[in-house]
Amino acid sequence: MMIPATSTEYLHVPVTLPAGVDYSATPVRVALVSHRNNPSDEEWHDADWSGSDARILIGPGATITLAAGDYRVWVNVDPPGSEDIVRKAGILTIT
Repeated sequence: MMIPATSTEYLHVPVTLPAGVDYSATPVRVALVSHRNNPSDEEWHDADWSGSDARILIGPGATITLAAGDYRVWVNVDPPGSEDIVRKAGILTIT
């Protein structure tokens, strides 16, 4: 995905939860990082749900403001039970 640095909009990340898990009752976080390592605790941001997509507002004046470059998009969901799911969801290019 490519987004101009001047745009403020929601970034949507599709998520598939285990069968029977309610999205609205499951915490979700998103990290956008320019390095290749797993995100640090400080790089995670609370997100919310739009159907089965995690979403977070990015851009000037938003939760996350990004300079031009390529970012790895990560999502973390914590459904009930022993799972705490962390996945790399793709690459975001800010122009």
